[in-house]
Amino acid sequence: MIASRRVLFIVTAGLLFFSSFIPLSHFAEIIKTDAGLISGTQSADGGIKIFKGIPFAAPPVGDLRWKAPQPVTPWKQVKECNAFGASPVQGKPVPFSMWSKEFLIPDEPINEDCLYLNVWTGAKTNKEKLPVLVWIYGGGFASGGSGVPIYDGEATARKGIVFVSINYRVGIFGFFAHPELTKESGKNASGNYGLMDQVAALQWVKRNIAAFGGDPENVTIAGQSAGSMSVNFLVGSPIAKGLFNKAIAESGAGLVSNAFGGGTTLQQAEQDGERTAKSFAVSSLAELRKISADELLKKGQGLRSPVVDGYVLPASLPEIFAQNKENEVALLTGWNEDEGLLFGPVKNAVDFRKQAAQQYAADSATFLKYYPADDDKQANTSQLNLSRDMIFGVQNYTWANISTTKGKKTFVYRFTRKVPGTGEYAKYGAFHTGEVPYAYDNLKFVNRPWEAVDHQLASVMSSYFVNFIKSGNPNGNSLPRWPLYTANDKQIMILGDKQEAKLIPDRDALDFMYKKMSGQ
Repeated sequence: MIASRRVLFIVTAGLLFFSSFIPLSHFAEIIKTDAGLISGTQSADGGIKIFKGIPFAAPPVGDLRWKAPQPVTPWKQVKECNAFGASPVQGKPVPFSMWSKEFLIPDEPINEDCLYLNVWTGAKTNKEKLPVLVWIYGGGFASGGSGVPIYDGEATARKGIVFVSINYRVGIFGFFAHPELTKESGKNASGNYGLMDQVAALQWVKRNIAAFGGDPENVTIAGQSAGSMSVNFLVGSPIAKGLFNKAIAESGAGLVSNAFGGGTTLQQAEQDGERTAKSFAVSSLAELRKISADELLKKGQGLRSPVVDGYVLPASLPEIFAQNKENEVALLTGWNEDEGLLFGPVKNAVDFRKQAAQQYAADSATFLKYYPADDDKQANTSQLNLSRDMIFGVQNYTWANISTTKGKKTFVYRFTRKVPGTGEYAKYGAFHTGEVPYAYDNLKFVNRPWEAVDHQLASVMSSYFVNFIKSGNPNGNSLPRWPLYTANDKQIMILGDKQEAKLIPDRDALDFMYKKMSGQ
């Protein structure tokens, strides 16, 4: 009996020691991470191993609310990782505007205990060193989560990529600054917990992704909207150095002043935090950390912007890039044709021209050449295009210009395909976020009347992205040639009903708006 127990102990110890060396195909559901063993699931055909809800940091609750992500407590048993972790605390996901349910987080769970990530891999052994993609969701830094259907990683994993999607804190939970938080941090900084979560997830990837057959030295970070802005912030952050070598930025950056441009100073953010704290009638951080998440969410709606805190972001992104202190990456970036977002009533042609005269004075004629308003219909279109350019276009255009001027490999796209829709959704074109299901070959998750051209575009676009993730160059596989973007040529790839390279069509308008937005 004693001998048999010794044999059992030796066999068990051997499994624990050698599990990370066993071919994934033979030990499909057990992986050894630095915190313990995990199990997962697999695709219907067994070709892709899937691990959902892997903790990469301790739950940021209680005393860990508004603190940098802390290490996970190791576990002894095999942890089942077969379901997404909770989405970060935010409002209930309700379809609105052009975004149907497939573009939103699941109804539940939603919880402060949200620091989990997910891995899809087709590796047969942990020696394959497959390229890695780390996906960062959008949501205006106030919403979002990795469990959104269109962020599924199986299709990309089937093309030879280890796909990782991560969660990070949003809203007041991810971007709340306060003098007392700054004092206790040990870094003389506060307010960028959401960005620190992203860095912690990337550090987990660096330590653990080899066990899934991934190459920790070939990591691409990718994101859309606030996720794209996050990619830009990570490229600019010294604490993210060495964690990735390529970046995909879809519709968002922080290199020109806007609402999420990371231009908020620590002092400004602390003042906003103090005002919010006073609304709860508490006298200490300890009391503030005991307030319910629901109450914090209701009263802290405006707190969602990254902060120039002196630690995660030692300066604004324009300053960091001007001083050549950003992390080096090959860049693939672009934006969509019809992603202008209007947050107020649409002005008629007369009022739009009046506003142009007031705002642009001597340059108003030039402005109206690029954004004409000869009649109300034209004024409506111009306002949408202006919104697109100010929120997204100028940002990604500026990053592309900086990147190519510094000699970095740079590729730029414009997504122009009108996403099919019925009913209310039929009126939207190439809308904000509309490109994501195409880029990651996930049309099957979206209930739209897809046509043959959509499936063809998804095949081409996802192949471009996969090629870039692998090598830093989207070309290959008999795809239409995507030229390097250069300061002189400014050729981009049009991703629409046809895929073709063209000179960027509205570069003069973008140059004009860049000068105005940057105060030149």
